[in-house]
Amino acid sequence: MNITVSGKNGMAVTDGLRDAVIKNVSKLSKYFPEDTEVRTVLSVQKNNHIAEITIPFKGIIFRAEEVSDDMYVSIDRVVDKIEKQILKHKAKLKNRFGSNESIRFEIPPAYEEAKGEEEEGSFEIVKTKRFPIKPMSPEEAILQMNLLGHNFFVFTNADTDTINVVYKRKDGKYGLIEPLE
Repeated sequence: MNITVSGKNGMAVTDGLRDAVIKNVSKLSKYFPEDTEVRTVLSVQKNNHIAEITIPFKGIIFRAEEVSDDMYVSIDRVVDKIEKQILKHKAKLKNRFGSNESIRFEIPPAYEEAKGEEEEGSFEIVKTKRFPIKPMSPEEAILQMNLLGHNFFVFTNADTDTINVVYKRKDGKYGLIEPLE
């Protein structure tokens, strides 16, 4: 695995932290081929030590974040969280790709979500992210949404070639938004 470790918000990554990340993240190598990219970002906000891991791989993004009062604890927990995601979705992923080999995914490198925040009486967009939208089935979009831990996902419907949105309803079921033609 190609593991990159970086600091955010001025966080300096010490050799000890880098070694801890590499040691812990390397446990995930049994699920992915050697050339898989793993991005790890460490940061501190107030007294919160935050560890984030993103593994983009052939159309799927595994992403997790953990916060604690100790960076080493956050690193351990975030790796455990990612591994639980992988194991939870492994059967679905094997069915999707029809293989018993390592999980094989491909993620657009610029994948990001768009966020907006409502403030009293006004709508201020505080962050804009852009990402390529790949054709997929609504079922694949739901899988991707769940892997990301989001409550909606924008995608191109492979059957209709239109932009669609899947979302998680309050009752735990899923909805699909399609444009009128």
